[in-house]
Amino acid sequence: MVSGQQMVIFVLGWLAYASTYFLRKPLGLVTFGLWSSVEALCLLLFLNGLAQSQCWPNCTKILSCWFTDGQKNSVFGLFGTCAFAGGIIGTGLAVYLENKTGSWRAVHTIPSIIVASFGILVLLFYRECKEARLQKPADEDENALTTSSSSPHQFRELIRLPAVIEISVAVFCLKLVRYCMYMWMPLYLEKQLGYPSTSAGLFSTMFEIGGVIGSALCGALIDKYSPSRPLLGVTFSITASAASLVLFNATAHWGYASNSLCMFLSGAFNCGPDTILGAAVPNKIGQQDKRDCSAAVTGVVNGFGSLGTVIEGPLIAWLSGMYGWSRIFPLMVVLTLLGAAATIKASPSIRSTIKSEDNHLVV
Repeated sequence: MVSGQQMVIFVLGWLAYASTYFLRKPLGLVTFGLWSSVEALCLLLFLNGLAQSQCWPNCTKILSCWFTDGQKNSVFGLFGTCAFAGGIIGTGLAVYLENKTGSWRAVHTIPSIIVASFGILVLLFYRECKEARLQKPADEDENALTTSSSSPHQFRELIRLPAVIEISVAVFCLKLVRYCMYMWMPLYLEKQLGYPSTSAGLFSTMFEIGGVIGSALCGALIDKYSPSRPLLGVTFSITASAASLVLFNATAHWGYASNSLCMFLSGAFNCGPDTILGAAVPNKIGQQDKRDCSAAVTGVVNGFGSLGTVIEGPLIAWLSGMYGWSRIFPLMVVLTLLGAAATIKASPSIRSTIKSEDNHLVV
């Protein structure tokens, strides 16, 4: 049963994090459209990314304290829809504002004001249980999971925790593929398949629409059918994403309906595991053995994963320029399968973590 306070925290966090994607799609800050200097634009992008990098780890840490372990996969799955819904809204908003104003420089002000408004609401109301002076929803082993004085917070200690490297590699691969689809799919649809530019931008959101559905369902299905082996469901989803990319490449010239279906499936299976790998599992690792470093572990996993978003631009530009689009989809399939292999390798460690918690409950 979800209380009113839990719902408020969930909805506010969802809306606030979704709004950050308004600044990823239009790519900027309030003053971004006022500058012409490449150096100034790069600095603003750097500051934008630096600020946003703090959002996800802290969002998930606060959210996790409001829900029990038995709820977290489902809750994080639903919460993860905010990233993909934000991307869809951000794309539509950017296209609308550019068409309305006729200038790319005008698409930054309104999204930035929206994000700043949510930032103020977060500052005022988005708090941990102890900050709100409320009791944390307790698991049966809550008293045993008190904070350890030796909680690891140095990077070298964090990456040595069980499964952190493998989960980080999986997130890296999935994010690289995901941002290839985000950033390059409109260009591929326009240049390679002959879509009108506006249609290419809008049709490319089928990947993100699939992401919303996949994220919402993945956590709930894992909680229901594979609670003791969450990475089993994640591996299945990632493998299905690779199959969807193969199907998309094979049927690319079949038309709008086929393209939309394949993009939808690829998005659902790629994005579905995102909050399991990027939030639920790192939180569990960070809380194991009386550790209190869930936000730090989440930051390491998602920080390493975000390297995929950094290198995808130069990598895809180089590949498409040198070899054409025919080499890009095989690369994305290989990277996706590498992510699946990483989750398979991490699975025994995560399963033993869950078993040790269950054994503690029995004791």
